[in-house]
Amino acid sequence: MDLNAIRKLPFTTKDDLRAAGHDMASAPLTAAWIYYETTGTTGAATPCPRNEQDSIFNNTPLILRYGEIFRNHGQQHIVGVMGPTELHSTGDTFEDVCRSLGHTVVKMWPRSPVVGLDRAVTLIKELKITALVCTPAIAISLARHLHGKGRAPADLGVKLIFTLGELTTPALLRNIGEVWGSAVYNCMYASQESSILAASDKDGNLCTVPLNVLYEVIDPLTGQVLEPENAGMTGELVITHLYQGQKPLIRYRTGDMVRARVMDNGRWHIVPIGRTRDTLTINGRDHCAYDIEAALLDSLEGCLDYHMQVETIAGADQLSVTLELATSTAAQNDLESIASSMASRLDARVCITVGSTDAVTGTAAMVSWKAARLHDKRQGSDNQERETALKIAARRA
Repeated sequence: MDLNAIRKLPFTTKDDLRAAGHDMASAPLTAAWIYYETTGTTGAATPCPRNEQDSIFNNTPLILRYGEIFRNHGQQHIVGVMGPTELHSTGDTFEDVCRSLGHTVVKMWPRSPVVGLDRAVTLIKELKITALVCTPAIAISLARHLHGKGRAPADLGVKLIFTLGELTTPALLRNIGEVWGSAVYNCMYASQESSILAASDKDGNLCTVPLNVLYEVIDPLTGQVLEPENAGMTGELVITHLYQGQKPLIRYRTGDMVRARVMDNGRWHIVPIGRTRDTLTINGRDHCAYDIEAALLDSLEGCLDYHMQVETIAGADQLSVTLELATSTAAQNDLESIASSMASRLDARVCITVGSTDAVTGTAAMVSWKAARLHDKRQGSDNQERETALKIAARRA
């Protein structure tokens, strides 16, 4: 079978996975070593069992890539893995990767009622944890928690933060790094369904894993496969697994928009820019989630958190942004200039105020960037996912 033959096969969609449920697996559950599933916040939970080959094929690229990153920040690390453990792969994956690299792992989920933010901070301090693995939202929540107690995150001595699970721009990474006094890497692009699709190199590029996965980029509206122009292309990512896992996917539409640049040896550098459903039309122009966040954060320093709302006033769409800023950097930011630059990039009036955001901003990994970060108050807008995010935030409170 060649590439042309593969391109004649039908796509697999998220709805297909939900409809098939356990029947999507290529082997009985007794052949798997562990069972995971998706969160089920935006639809029925999807089974994601894994066998030994799944773990070996997916964890090996992480061991190779992360070994160099860890060494750049010290020879020995104690790593706080702050990911959910119930039916989720984050804790197990990083336990295996860090153990293989000779580092100590502390599994601690700050949103668990058993742990909580206070205990997580205490563990970081008492155990002298030097590296964290978490979503950007967790890094932000811990920083806000510390600032609320008059403490600086940078004083904890964390050297390295691996973020995952959410849309992340370089500007967001920079702001998190400034607040924590740490190097911050967007360490992977992955999902429960598709496993590891790209991993960070030492320079922070998300590099594909071409021996494990066949990648295609398509027009999300027509399904047409795109070819690189000047070694680059932008569209929805489609993947096919090349190893015999417990639930191999064939031409799976991830629902994620990416910017891909073709490199050597079959590798791509990819930049996830938001789900296809996160595209926002403002005054007749479409903008992806990545570009909206970048327009706000590119010139900001010490941003702890942000939230936006879009509404129509006098026939024109406008954005209202609420920022939480670290006290030490608040005076360094020219908010009028940032609003003007953002307005120019998004072709809309922008108003920025400094204030408190609410807990919904911490739900991006569970629901979506759009649900967590943006409230569309325009007539006819679909806020169903935002309602889901608000319910999750309320349960956490």
